[in-house]
Amino acid sequence: MLYLAYKNLISKPLNTTLSVLLLMLSISLATFVLQVRNQLNQHLEKNIKPFDMVIGAKGSPLQLVLSSVLHIDNPTGNIPFKEALKISKNPMVKEITAVSYGDNYKGVRILGTPIEYLTKYNAKLREGKLYEKPFEVVIGNYVAKKNNLSVGDTFVSAHGLAENELEKHNEKPFVVTGILKPTGLIIDDLIITNLESIWEVHEHEDEHIHHEEEHDEQREVTSLLVKFRNPIGALQMSGHINKNTTMQAALPKFEIERLMKFLGIGFKTINGIAIAILLVAGLSIFFNLIKTVRERKQELALLRTYGANTLQLVKLVFLEALFLSLLGSVLGWLIGRISLWFFSTFAQNLYGYHFVFSPPNNRELIVLILVILTTLLAAILASLSLFKLNVSKTISNA
Repeated sequence: MLYLAYKNLISKPLNTTLSVLLLMLSISLATFVLQVRNQLNQHLEKNIKPFDMVIGAKGSPLQLVLSSVLHIDNPTGNIPFKEALKISKNPMVKEITAVSYGDNYKGVRILGTPIEYLTKYNAKLREGKLYEKPFEVVIGNYVAKKNNLSVGDTFVSAHGLAENELEKHNEKPFVVTGILKPTGLIIDDLIITNLESIWEVHEHEDEHIHHEEEHDEQREVTSLLVKFRNPIGALQMSGHINKNTTMQAALPKFEIERLMKFLGIGFKTINGIAIAILLVAGLSIFFNLIKTVRERKQELALLRTYGANTLQLVKLVFLEALFLSLLGSVLGWLIGRISLWFFSTFAQNLYGYHFVFSPPNNRELIVLILVILTTLLAAILASLSLFKLNVSKTISNA
């Protein structure tokens, strides 16, 4: 039966190819969307997990989270460092981490922040040492590979967050003191130094005559990342900051959930297209099998005369449908993973996000079961005529 099913399929290569292509397209779309959505959600959750709140300049709260925690948007502005430090005196606050932007190196953001920022993501040194003085940096694993940087190398930053050859700070080069081990998080795509480096690289010559106290009054940071002793503190303080100060408070978890709901519309649309293609594939298989049964009535009748019963003939049709579904599923899964690899390369270069090649998850297995059930349903409908097959009449009309 297996051999007959195989020979029947290859005898009609055009019909078989069309059915497999439709199944393959449906499954590749479905598995690609499932993997992107699942891995993106996990990636975002891991990156925002160390912080309960982001405090920055007034503007879009989502933009504030994307720029300060996920590092994929422009900041809403700067806030006075002195005002930000007052937040740490609140008894509900467990710890704060100031971050500051301003420059980049070949499009990679240079982040000014205390060393404690590294511990939030459990970042460990692969080689070298942590920064101790201004203009010393540690770099993420991906940054080192992409730009071929090693410990001891020097580079100059460009003004702004996008690559800019015209406004470079040639007089104040940075030196790489350490390279981090890969973490799979956004920190892999950052250049990290202390706050003093960011401040000093933008100082004007006339600022050196100011007293230290006056100098501190003028210093600014991009945002403040806050960890609370309990979740209630985040809710209470966010309302107070937004209403009574010139700063803005945003809750990363809430904003990312809102973002995923927005992206979910696009994911559902693509899934809807995949389901529509799957239904078309099921119809294609159904018509293909119907045509096969009608064209091979004489052959099937001969099989009956050689001892094959109706159930065996139905089994033959089922095997053909099963071959189609399994072949389309395997090819679709492979195409989906190849598409994920290409998308990962794009996302890594643009946003610093890396998608991994993973085995099928539970939802993908459900898709496979759905495909098999659809093709078997098509086989059942196509084989109904076999129960009415008149062997003697069919052979005599041959």
